[in-house]
Amino acid sequence: MTDWIFLRGLTRESRHWGTLPRRWEAAGLGTPLAVDLPGNGSRCHEVSPANVPGLVASVRECLRHAGRLRRCRVLAMSLGAMVAAEWARQYPDEVAALVLINTSMRPFSTMTQRLRPANWPDLLRMAAAWENRDYCEHTVHRLTCARSDAKEDDIRLWREIAASAPVSRNSALRQLLAAARYRAGPRPPCPSTLLIASDADRLVDPVCSGQLARIWGVPLQRHPWAGHDLPHDDPDWLCDMVARQIRIAA
Repeated sequence: MTDWIFLRGLTRESRHWGTLPRRWEAAGLGTPLAVDLPGNGSRCHEVSPANVPGLVASVRECLRHAGRLRRCRVLAMSLGAMVAAEWARQYPDEVAALVLINTSMRPFSTMTQRLRPANWPDLLRMAAAWENRDYCEHTVHRLTCARSDAKEDDIRLWREIAASAPVSRNSALRQLLAAARYRAGPRPPCPSTLLIASDADRLVDPVCSGQLARIWGVPLQRHPWAGHDLPHDDPDWLCDMVARQIRIAA
């Protein structure tokens, strides 16, 4: 079975996938390999590239070092989805399929669609209070999660992650710059591409995924109530959607 690689977004790492990897395996989709972007997680001491091609090069080098640089499928969200798309564009023989969640790309979406203006003050306050992880993780949860039934447990775990692998303010800003600068092409980066959008995404307007789907001519699936962090809000729905799409494609 072709490997699945998981790529998270801005300042997040493999542990932020939560229960998704084990649910993915239980759904018969195989055992995924979650790769941290430089500056995040196990690679928090590295300097994060300030452009998406640099992030692609770093992900490929990480996989090469692990002996896992071979043809794969990629599930990615937000900034990770930009990295996955560029990877497939540069190295089409290495990427068999893409599942891109709640992403946005120039020139197909405006700045205010890619990052809703109502959130700009919150993000500026987070940048100023970056060392106050309790404040930052509460803000991230409010902006990205629609489910709040396990909110305090989520934030406790996220604080522990931040304490064990702190992401520097510099890396966060460089990743934000990489996302802001990235431009996608008018053709799908991979023939087998699925876009997924959350209708209740408070961070990125779901119209961004719709515009990409229309321009690229690829399918779009929409979740009716999840927030930006769809893998947190409804991992079972995500597993089922990908499993069904694979069977249809087969």
